[in-house]
Amino acid sequence: MTTQTANKDLVDAFIQELFTKGDLSAVDRYLSPDFVNHDLPFPGLPDGPESMRGAAVMMRTAMPDWRSDLEQLVEEGDIVVERFTAHGTHQGELMGVAGTGKTVTLRGINIFRIADGRIVERWGRLDELGLLRQLGLAPA
Repeated sequence: MTTQTANKDLVDAFIQELFTKGDLSAVDRYLSPDFVNHDLPFPGLPDGPESMRGAAVMMRTAMPDWRSDLEQLVEEGDIVVERFTAHGTHQGELMGVAGTGKTVTLRGINIFRIADGRIVERWGRLDELGLLRQLGLAPA
């Protein structure tokens, strides 16, 4: 297996295990202890590896069937770019909004840097406005 394939597989496995399966220990297996999250996905999350665990807890608590569908993985050197669409049924509180029973969709792009077989950095852009609109927190 080439390093390129291994890096893509690592990112895909991390996302699927953490967000789709809800395995919070994926943070410990895939992220470096020195992991830097350059773009915290939601306000109030801690820094470092715990930012990713916190995002998974938040999404899966509100939507236990939350899953992330891979749209595209692109790799160049030690960088892997993931484009995804995630969705789940809004059953619990999310951003102060009680469960609605509606399907919520979140699209985004993440850029991960890999070193020594672990994810060491993340930059990301999520469609936060789209999420806020679905929750009724922003006008359509």
